Amino acid sequence: MELNTVSQSDFVKLAKVIWLKAKESVPSSARASGLFKDIAISANSGNTREFSEIDLEEYAAYKGESDQAERASIQQGYSKTMTKYRIARDIGISYEMRTENKYPEVSARLTSLGKMGPNRLDLDLSHRITFCTATSYTDMDGRTIATTVGDGFQLAYTAHTLAGSSTTFRNRLAGNAQLAKGSLENMEKLIVEETYNQFGQKMVMGFDILFTSDDPNTMNMAKQLLKSGSDLAAPNAGVINVQQGSYRHVVLPRLATDKSGAPDSSKRRYWGLASSEMSSAYLGVWEDAHLKQPAALNAGEEFSTDDWNFGVRMGYGIVVVSASWLKFSSGDGVS
Repeated sequence: MELNTVSQSDFVKLAKVIWLKAKESVPSSARASGLFKDIAISANSGNTREFSEIDLEEYAAYKGESDQAERASIQQGYSKTMTKYRIARDIGISYEMRTENKYPEVSARLTSLGKMGPNRLDLDLSHRITFCTATSYTDMDGRTIATTVGDGFQLAYTAHTLAGSSTTFRNRLAGNAQLAKGSLENMEKLIVEETYNQFGQKMVMGFDILFTSDDPNTMNMAKQLLKSGSDLAAPNAGVINVQQGSYRHVVLPRLATDKSGAPDSSKRRYWGLASSEMSSAYLGVWEDAHLKQPAALNAGEEFSTDDWNFGVRMGYGIVVVSASWLKFSSGDGVS
């Protein structure tokens, strides 16, 4: 179909189809990873949400004959408040682009527009891990984004606190080794020895995700660890690989990037283990990605230039309440 033969209403319909196709083609790696819990938030319900931890004691108590059962203790944990913000981009389609048989150019521009919202969300989610060793970072818009969890420390830290105990715990691997058989076992040891509830009691939590950047060496090591049929260090055939199938490998392509989304080689070996069930990282979506398009009386066509304006809009918030569900290594060997 030639663009110079269609009316404005038909072209807008075509743009909508192109937009949806582009949106669906974007790999939402971080959003679909299981690291973040996706929550739809209804309109007209405020622009903030508070998330809090509440823990019960881990064990029941002895009950003597005819004795009254003890009441379980409940411990309020830390809280974090999520605040909504909006993202947007606009694009103009000139009269000449619409009428001079430049269909490929128009289509490409609308396709690119369709990717911008989901891409930015994926970057923002990924950067909660990218900058997990700091208490804040500056994003591409110059905003200061807090990356602390409820205890006031950065997500990956060596001495997180508990609300109901003086015990502290670490969720950053000592020595920050690259992903390998030995470092994976040390990370699992961290899970066993450094995972607590708010009372300071050992908590048995199922970790099911091994996440990495898209660094080929790190990804290939993850594949070897999880898919090899025999132990990687075994000299003889028939020795089983105890890590086979233990975790789901999640690749975050935008993990090793700077604030603007450009590659950052200093972060290429980031990796870690996480529990999708116990994750306290939340994505609240007030307004999912959608197309703003020209229509009658909405000033979609600029009077003086004859341009049609299209835009992408999205509104969401991100917050991480606690650190117990994630274990992390920067892979740089720096203690």
